[in-house]
Amino acid sequence: MKVSYLNDAFFSRLETLALHLRADLAGFFGGKHLVKTYGQTVEFADYREYMLGDDIRRIDWNLYSRFEKYFLKLFTDERQMHVQIFLDCSASMGKDNPKKAAYSVAIAAALGFLAVHNMDKVSFKLMKGNHCEDITGLIVGKNSFFRAISLLEEIDFADETDLGEAITSCPNVGSNDGLTVIISDFFTESNWKKAVDYLRYKKRQVMLVQVLTPDEVDPLYSGRINLIDVESADLADPKNMKLRITRSLQLAYAEAFGDLQKELKEFCTSRESDFVTLTCDQPIERALFGELLKVGIME
Repeated sequence: MKVSYLNDAFFSRLETLALHLRADLAGFFGGKHLVKTYGQTVEFADYREYMLGDDIRRIDWNLYSRFEKYFLKLFTDERQMHVQIFLDCSASMGKDNPKKAAYSVAIAAALGFLAVHNMDKVSFKLMKGNHCEDITGLIVGKNSFFRAISLLEEIDFADETDLGEAITSCPNVGSNDGLTVIISDFFTESNWKKAVDYLRYKKRQVMLVQVLTPDEVDPLYSGRINLIDVESADLADPKNMKLRITRSLQLAYAEAFGDLQKELKEFCTSRESDFVTLTCDQPIERALFGELLKVGIME
C-alpha cells in the first residue's frame, strides 16, 4: 500500500520555518541569507573611510560635516543559496517498507520546500548504484517545485547504492554556495565518509539525515528466522542466512548499532557537519519541528 505525507496541509505547516545556513557561504545575489560580505541591501551594517576609487554616492555627508573626513555607508549583503538533496534509493530505504520510503521522500520534500520558500534554489539527486540521477533539474520558485514534487513520489527503491562514488561522481555540486543534505539509513559498506570529505572540500555545508525503522533501531525478533538481504538478488548470497535469535545476538546487534551511530556523529563533528537520526514511527512534524531544529539547520 502506497504511503504519502505530501499534501497542502503538510507544506502549509512548513511556512513558519526557514533553513539556517552559515553566514560565510557565497551564493548568488537576490536571496534572503545574510552573509559577512557587504552588499547593496537597504539594511545598514557599518561605516568605513573613503578610499580612492570608491563610489562617492555612498559617502555619508552628515559624518563629513562633523569630522571633516569621508566615510562610506556599508549595507548588508543577501545571497541565494543552492540546496542539494541526495536521496539514497537503495532497496533498504523502502523496497519492502513503504512507510520508510515515504518518510524519506517527505523529509527531502520538506527541505526542498523550505529552500524555495526562502528564495533559494534546490535540486534533488537520486543515488542509485554508483551514480546520481537528477530527475527534476534545478528548481527555482514554488510553482516549479510543486510540478517536480510528484516525481519524487514515484521513486523506485531497489538494489544497492555506493554513496561515496555516487556523490563524488555527481557533476555540478557547486562550491561554497549552499547546503548539501544526504538522506540514507547508512546501512552500507560503501565509503560514505568519502562523500562528506568531498563536499567539505567543495566548501559546502553538509548535513546527514539517517532515516530508520523502529525494528532497525531495536529489533524484536526471537526464535529461528530467515534473514534476507533486501539489496541482494542472489539467494545464495552469504548475507542471507538462517539464524536462531539469542540474547547474545541481540546484544551484539545493539553494540554494532551503537558503534555505527557513534562513528557517524564523531565523523560529522570532526568535519563540522550536522547529523540527525529520525525513525519513521515518529510523527513527521516532530522530525521537522523537533529534531531538525535541535541540530540548528532550521530556525
